[in-house]
Amino acid sequence: MNRETERLTQAFEEVYELYFKDVYKYVCALCHNPDVAEEVTQETFYQAMKAMPSFRGECKLLVWLCQIAKHAYFARLRREKRMAGGPPDEADARALSDSPSLEQRLLDEADAFAVHRYLHRLDEPYKEVFMLRVFGELSFRKIAQIFERTEGWARVCYHRAKLRLIREMEENDG
Repeated sequence: MNRETERLTQAFEEVYELYFKDVYKYVCALCHNPDVAEEVTQETFYQAMKAMPSFRGECKLLVWLCQIAKHAYFARLRREKRMAGGPPDEADARALSDSPSLEQRLLDEADAFAVHRYLHRLDEPYKEVFMLRVFGELSFRKIAQIFERTEGWARVCYHRAKLRLIREMEENDG
């Protein structure tokens, strides 16, 4: 192993030691399953190791790792959903048709694509806060901790994001 590779390996081992527990706790908050959290955290550090040269330092390393973890977890959910297949049951279909809230529109595949399209256009931190709240099911307190802000800030960001999404969808869907 050459010196540069050895130096990078040692640096990455330090990052792993420093942040493993925090990333694991974050993923546990997303999935509520320690076994899945362990797997996703391992995948996170694997992806981070591959992407480390592209880390620009525009955010804290822990925030970057949590972003990778979130994407790894959602990718896992998408894979599981594809593998499970099958149509939704009648009760799910009825519940969706009775109550078209933004969160419930995300459960319907056709609407979810449109919502995600509008969500993609949101500026940060609104997009991230909305995704952590709705998809990650994190409390405002945990979101505030990730951003190192107050719980009130997290609530305001979430509600602004939700209002912007609703307004955008009403304007474009007619």
